[in-house]
Amino acid sequence: MTQRTTARIAIVTVSDRASRGEYEDKGGPAAEDWLRATITSPMEIARHIVPDGREGVATTLRQLVDGDGADLILITGGTGPAPRDQTPEALADVMEKELPGFGEEMRRASLAEVPTAILSRQTAGIRGSCLMITIPGKPAAIATCMNAVFAAVPFCLDLIGAARIETDEARIRAFRPK
Repeated sequence: MTQRTTARIAIVTVSDRASRGEYEDKGGPAAEDWLRATITSPMEIARHIVPDGREGVATTLRQLVDGDGADLILITGGTGPAPRDQTPEALADVMEKELPGFGEEMRRASLAEVPTAILSRQTAGIRGSCLMITIPGKPAAIATCMNAVFAAVPFCLDLIGAARIETDEARIRAFRPK
C-alpha cells in the first residue's frame, strides 16, 4: 500500500448554536490556523459544523472516515459535562481503538492554565487509517492542547497507514523513533 502524499484533514465543530448560525464558530478556524502554521507537508483541510448530539456527530465522523477518507479529524466542542455534550460518546461509537493518553496529556497541560480542565472529557481514537482527536472549542485552549499532543500525531498516522505529515520543527518537533 502506497502512502498518500497529501493528508486529508477534517475539522468538525460540534455546537448547536454555531450550527444554527447564532454563534460564530471560533474553534474550527483556530484549529485550522494552528494546523496550517504547524504542518509543512501538503494537506487538504475541510471544516464542518454540526449540532451537539451523539448520533449526528457519530454519523458525521463515519462519513468523514469511511466515505471521504480522512487521515486526521479534529473534533472541537461537546466534551464538557453539560447534557448536550456528547462528543466523547459519539467518538466511542465509531472508533475501533481508543488512545486515552491524548486526553490525559491535554488535561494535564490545560490544568496548568485553568482549574476547570478537569471537567474536560477529551480523548482520541482510531477508525481504519484515521486518527480522531477531541479538542476544546476555545481557541487558546485548542493551542494548549495541540501543543501538548501533536508531537505524537505524525508517527501515529504512520503506524495506522494514513498520509504522512511533516511539521515545522520550530513549532512542534514530530517524534518518530529511529
